[in-house]
Formats: sequence, C-alpha cells, structure tokens
Amino acid sequence: MKPGFGIGDSGLVEAERGDAEVEPVSGEVLAFANPESRIPNPVGDSVADYLRQHERKSLLRFITCGSVDDGKSTLIGRLLHDTKRLFDDQLAALSADSRRHGTRNGEIDFALLVDGLAAEREQGITIDVAYRFFDSARRKFIVADCPGHEQYTRNMATGASTADLAVVLVDARKGLLTQTRRHSYIVSLLGIRHVLLAVNKMDLVDFDRDVFERIAGEYRELAAQLGIEHVQAVPLSALEGDNLIERSPATPWYDGPSVLEYLETVDTARAEAELGLRLPVQWVNRPHQDFRGFAGTIAAGEVRPGDEIVALPSGRRSRVQRIVTADGDLYYARSGQAVTLTLEDELDISRGDVIAAAERPAEVADQFAAHLLWMDANALLPGRSYWLKIGARTVGASVTEIKHKIDVNSQAQLAAKHLELNEVAAVNLGLDQAIAFEAYRDNRELGSFILIDRQSNATVAAGTLDFALRRAGNLHWHPVDVDKAARARSKHQKPRCVWFTGLSGSGKSTIANLVDKQLHALGHHTFVLDGDNVRHGLNKDLGFTDEDRVENIRRVAEVAKLMTDAGLIVLVSFVSPFRAERRLARDLFEDGEFVEVFVDTPLQEAERRDVKGLYAKARAGRIPNFTGIDSPYEVPEAPELRLPTLEHDAQALAQRVIDYLR
Repeated sequence: MKPGFGIGDSGLVEAERGDAEVEPVSGEVLAFANPESRIPNPVGDSVADYLRQHERKSLLRFITCGSVDDGKSTLIGRLLHDTKRLFDDQLAALSADSRRHGTRNGEIDFALLVDGLAAEREQGITIDVAYRFFDSARRKFIVADCPGHEQYTRNMATGASTADLAVVLVDARKGLLTQTRRHSYIVSLLGIRHVLLAVNKMDLVDFDRDVFERIAGEYRELAAQLGIEHVQAVPLSALEGDNLIERSPATPWYDGPSVLEYLETVDTARAEAELGLRLPVQWVNRPHQDFRGFAGTIAAGEVRPGDEIVALPSGRRSRVQRIVTADGDLYYARSGQAVTLTLEDELDISRGDVIAAAERPAEVADQFAAHLLWMDANALLPGRSYWLKIGARTVGASVTEIKHKIDVNSQAQLAAKHLELNEVAAVNLGLDQAIAFEAYRDNRELGSFILIDRQSNATVAAGTLDFALRRAGNLHWHPVDVDKAARARSKHQKPRCVWFTGLSGSGKSTIANLVDKQLHALGHHTFVLDGDNVRHGLNKDLGFTDEDRVENIRRVAEVAKLMTDAGLIVLVSFVSPFRAERRLARDLFEDGEFVEVFVDTPLQEAERRDVKGLYAKARAGRIPNFTGIDSPYEVPEAPELRLPTLEHDAQALAQRVIDYLR
C-alpha cells in the first residue's frame, strides 16, 4: 500500500516499500511522506499535526454532469489517479477490472474507479450517483459523479442538492446537447452559481481553439439565461490528462487554470442574506428533568446567550440561556455549527420547529409557490395528498395547481395537468399546517423540501420554495356559536360519513339507497351523495382522467365534511378508485366519523350486470380511462366494512351497515 502516513507498533514508522526513510524517535508518533503524492506530508511531523493540517483545509462539494459518454467518470478517475490518492490494492483492482470490463484494450480505464455497479460496467454508463473523496495540498473535495441518461435525471438532482459547484462536461465533437441543457437548468434550479465547463475530448479535434471558444461562448449564453453567475471554461482531455492537473503544452493558446487549479482556488462562499438566527430543531434534548435543550445545526445567522428568540410557528418568545456543545458551553455560535440551546422560559418546542431571531423572524405560511422536479414513475396528480418533508418537519401537502411545466431545453412554459418522471414545473402547494420557511434563494436548508408518497413512503419529488401565497395569511376561520355537537344533539344522532366504494355496477348506489331508507324510517337525518348525481351539478366540469377523478373526490369529500358539520349522516356512493384520495377524505373527519364500506363485486360480475352498458362501451374503446378496464381500481386495505355481493343480497348487506352504525 502507499498510504499518506503510517504508525509502527512501537511508535516508530516503517515504510512498506522503502519510499521514505525517517529517523526513529523514541516515544514520538511520526508520519512519512509518499513522494509520489501531490499532498506533502512533512517527514518528522506528528500524526496529530498532520490531522490538524488536514482539518484546516476547506471542503468543496461538487458534481460532474453532462450527456452520456462525455467523460464524467473518466475525469474523476483520472483526478484520483493523478493526485496519487489511490492505494496499491485499488490500482491492482483497477488494472484487473480494466482488462475485464475496460474499453481501452487492456489499458487503465479510469471510469471504472467510479462506475461500481455491474450494470454500469456492462453498459459503460453511469446509473447511480457515485460519491468520492479526495484532497490536494490546498483543499478537500467530495465529488458526486452524476448519470447522464435522461431517465436518471432525478439521480443527478440528488447529487446537485448539496453541491457548491458543478463540472459540466461537453464533448468537443458534439457541442451542447439536450442533456447538457437539462442538467444546467437543474443546476440553476438548485442554486448552484459556479460552473466549470470542461470541454472534453479536445484531443479528438486536434485541440482546435475555435471549437473550444465556440462551445464556451454558447454555454455562457445559456448560463446567462439560467442565472448562473460564474462560468470557467477549460479545454480538456480527461483520458490523457491534458489541463486536468497542470496546464498542457497541447493548448499554448489557453492561459486559464487547469481543472484542479480552479477547484482548489474557486470561492463558492454564499453571500448570506441578512436573515438573523435560524435553527431548525432536530431533537429535544432532555437527558434528565433538570435539563431541556433544543438541538440542531444553525442554518443561518449567529447566536449568543441573552439573545431574544422566537419559536416558530407558535410565535412564543424567550431568551437564550446557554449554548451547549459536547466540548462545553460557547459564548457565540454561527451558521454551520451544531449546538443545543437552552432557554430562559419553558416553551413548547418540538422537532421540526424553528428557533429564529426575534427581531427578524422567518415567515410562516401554509400555501406556497414552488418549483418541483417530479421523480416518480407514477404521474403527479394535483389534489392528491403527499407528505412534505422540510428539514426535520413533516406535514401533509398537496399540489393545488400546476401553473406550468418547463421545457428545460428552451425554458418555455407549457400548459400541463400532470407531471411525468423527470419533468419540472412551477406549482402551488397547500399544506395542512403552517411551517416556518425561507425562500430557497436565501437559505437552502429552510427553502428545500421533498414530497413522499403516503402509501409507499417513496420520495416522489424534490422542490424549492419561491414565496408564500399571501392569500393564506388573509384567511381566518370565523367562529360560530352553534357548532357540530349542538346540531348533532338537536338531531339525536352521531354525524357520520359512510363512504361506499367499489367498481361501477358493484351495487354501491343500491345499497346506499336502502341504508338511507332504513335510517330515515328510524328517524335519522341523512343525505346521499351519489357519483352520477353530483356530476350533473357540482362536478359537471370534470371528466374521467386521473387528474379529474382526484379533483372529483376532493370536492365531494369537502361537501361531505360540511354535511357532517351540519349534524347529518352522509352516505357517499362513488367509485373512488384511488386509495390516496380515500385517505385524503378520511383525514378530513374526526376519529370514528368516517366509515369506509367496500362493496366487493368481482370485475366479471360487474361486467355481467352492466346495467348502464358502460363496460361494453369501454371494451369497444368508446369510453377511455374506465375503472377496471384501462384505469386501475385500488382495493381498500382496511375498510370498516366489506360487503361481498356474491354471498348476500342487497337488503342483507344494507342491514349490516345499519347494525354497524348502531
């Protein structure tokens, strides 16, 4: 192995290959230099000094992106190799892999250092984001090698979310491609303002200066459109190492930095907005009854004991008593430090809340304009309920409107009713409770979020908050003296929403009508909301696409909620094919108020009945998006009642519902 330093058992150091010789000094732990490394480890310095030197280096996180076969993995592999940060066993493995999987006739294929998946090596492409660490004499680096294929754009966005700089590779023979523009747009969307444009494979165009300057000029025009402020173009041959570590004699006309020189010296520090203290609470630290602190990493600003703070979204105020760390109390802490704050007053603060400077608090809202990158194979449907996770806080959310989707190649704004995988859109979001936030341009931590599917718990989207919709702050719930409980007492009944779901022709409306008749005979106050009837009025503007089905159920659920508030027993008879929307409806009601009734009729039986002739029309292609034929029906997982229509007649099944309500 060729490590940067080693420690002998007796406090002496022995170089394995005789690369360096040092004088043994009793009782002192020494380090030795690897003479092939570009990172000097002075002979005779202690390991502690070496580590302190290493800790003082700044850290740069960057990504590589571009189209397929532009040389991203080769660039990173060559960087690792030429900075001499590889061990002998890694070099041996790389040589063996190059003979087995390489594309250079047995010569070292540097891309294999990064492409670790079997599928990546077989296809010669990058699929997942690969992270690598290396360092130089001046800086430490964490690099994310991002895939170039369009279908893996979501992976690229994941890598870009924590990066300070993007290395965008362009094949000198091809110039700017669609995926180059796509990745540059996402780089801009995620707030990266420094781009190193690596015009790669210059050796294949004879290091032609005109080719390089044309590509650099075109990219700078694109960067200006996207708001990318800093672009450094470098003519490069990643395979041969030209202008990678040092300037190459093959480009005497180029007087800029090499790739490594630029990465070592670029200043990516963000000019923080004057936000004041922002501490998202990650954990309530309560080891015993005499200590209660709020732990988290300061996202912006600074704090001192005695500073007045406000807890958001509650708005309650106090002052900082102590700044506690594992190494003792601090008199001052700033952005980036992980601390625990104790307060002078006992405030109800939970994980996900934000502690902010009292004189400049963060905004609080529950409706937002945002940009969204959709990352799921299933389309985004406005109105569907998701979990929104921002920092340590998770709340219910839905996309209330897709204002437009964005053609990432031309930045044109296109009308859209849904979003497919890898599409980007400007949207409006509605949350079920208010959160503290900052616009993404001002603070990444408090302005970025993900959406999570409530059924599968899969991350389906990543987004950035642009601004709060002020209409949210102008709406207030008007109190009334006669509430739901009073209306229910006057009717001598418990308000309920009985939600009948099943295939078209399953018998939902028939059973709901029988239940309504029996309840009415017993003196109860009821109302039936039937799918066909509602579409003649309230929902007559909706079709039968997935998007319209979601909106159909959302409106009906809100109406049913108002009717239960009036003290009624509401019988809702809708196909309601999607679990997500039935869950959304359930969440509107108090515990015990919502009764899901699955009218279980097999598709074959529903088709046999076909009272309205709908299945025949759907089979003939005359009714698109028909549930059970070319649109799915998601069977309830845990309904309160299951009514098997092949086992009992409608009257007996209606009686089961009555018995349950009693």
